[in-house]
Amino acid sequence: MNKKFINFMNAYRGQKLAVAVSGGVDSVCLLVWLAKIGADIVALHVNHGLRPAGDTETQYVQKLCQEMGIPCHTFYWRGPKPTRGLESAARDARYKFMTDFCHKNNIDALMVAHQSDDQIETFLMNLGRGSGVYGLAAMRAISFRDGVKIVRPLLGVSRAELRQYCDDNSIRYFFDEMNDDTHYTRVRIRKNRHVLAEELGISDARILLAIENLGRVRDFMDGEIERMACSVMCRDRRGTFAMFSDSFLFDPGDDIRLKLLGTLIVRIGGDTYPPRLASLKRGAEQLRGDVKFTLGHCTVRRLGSRIIIVREGELTSFRKKYERHEKKEKSVQA
Repeated sequence: MNKKFINFMNAYRGQKLAVAVSGGVDSVCLLVWLAKIGADIVALHVNHGLRPAGDTETQYVQKLCQEMGIPCHTFYWRGPKPTRGLESAARDARYKFMTDFCHKNNIDALMVAHQSDDQIETFLMNLGRGSGVYGLAAMRAISFRDGVKIVRPLLGVSRAELRQYCDDNSIRYFFDEMNDDTHYTRVRIRKNRHVLAEELGISDARILLAIENLGRVRDFMDGEIERMACSVMCRDRRGTFAMFSDSFLFDPGDDIRLKLLGTLIVRIGGDTYPPRLASLKRGAEQLRGDVKFTLGHCTVRRLGSRIIIVREGELTSFRKKYERHEKKEKSVQA
């Protein structure tokens, strides 16, 4: 068993944990390793109803858990499926089933089996998109989704090591045929990634080191953005709002500007996640001129050099506050 995994899991001793198990080698190995270290776990399996082998995999996961004495809960994604964005919709449905279960059963964290190869592939995909620090820092070991802690204890473990462990210990697992479908960018990267090491000398270890360094930069930026957001947020009987100068938003670089705007929108509008990046970019560009628009259940308004963000439907009540502020500023300047 991998020592990095064991050391990582020391922080979760005694906690009630859920583990996502698809039937693939990564999640099956994670399930076995968690059981071996004595973790208090329940397995969660989602049958998306998209593949002929899905029912067979479901039966295997249930049987494996029964043999290991691990409670297993299976969810079925029923109803019509979208013709576009199917992979993203399936992921959202999967997490919804599992996070709802965690809330209802007071689960401390949901363990998922993303490993170091997934991390490298994510980095290279985002590099190809021209992503900034947040995209290139790839996946976090700990994140949150729908208010549930999502933990990735295998980010320091390679896919090859997980497969070798299962093979050496005669642990059965399934192979998803989508992992060979070159229509997907991730699969094309997976099949050609060896060129970086063999032809250019860019090893997996070097890429993972770069991701780690970028992760530290991301964490620092998160702290700065949190500080900046708190400095302009106010609360009164009408709720939370933000008022600031245009330079506050536009002086920082793109990464910070968009993350800051998204953070303010989430805090004021009340959504779990910020608007999509394209919406944030469009909103930030609009704010270069006098404008009013809605974004993430917020009304965003620029008047002169001031920008106001309030919860949607509350701008009128805040307008008087803004006018008093402007009047005070003008009298000081005079």
